[in-house]
Amino acid sequence: MSEETFRVDAADPRGPEAAELIRALSAELARRYDYMEDGSGGFKPEDALGPTGAFVIGSVGGSAVACGAIRPLEEGVAELKRVFVKVEFRGRGYSRAIVKELERQARARGYAVMRLETGVRQPEAISLYESLGYHIIPNYGEYRDSSMSVCYEKRLV
Repeated sequence: MSEETFRVDAADPRGPEAAELIRALSAELARRYDYMEDGSGGFKPEDALGPTGAFVIGSVGGSAVACGAIRPLEEGVAELKRVFVKVEFRGRGYSRAIVKELERQARARGYAVMRLETGVRQPEAISLYESLGYHIIPNYGEYRDSSMSVCYEKRLV
């Protein structure tokens, strides 16, 4: 059986494929965190629009199976958001490809640093980010006082 090619392309975060992936991510996070939140992490699709943001969709055989976004956080700093791979497509390196593409796009937009928040109940995400060179930083912004959050940073340049 041959493995189909995984493609990562820029996409409109307001489009139907993006909305479906973001809904699936939010539902998974709500389950993992016992519906303590809606899972959005404060993300709105508009955050990834314009020259300072980006949204990508990863697809296999023309079907959207993964996504991720960056949005501006502060001068020179992008925030990585909404990294997600559908359950049945996990374990194939797709999340790594999504993050690497978003890092590339962040550098192209002049960002020197990428930050992110993930949850303590997401060991797969923690492992991914640490394997990509992200290091733990003090929780920032809306996550500052959250015991369920862990924040990371990586210098891009």
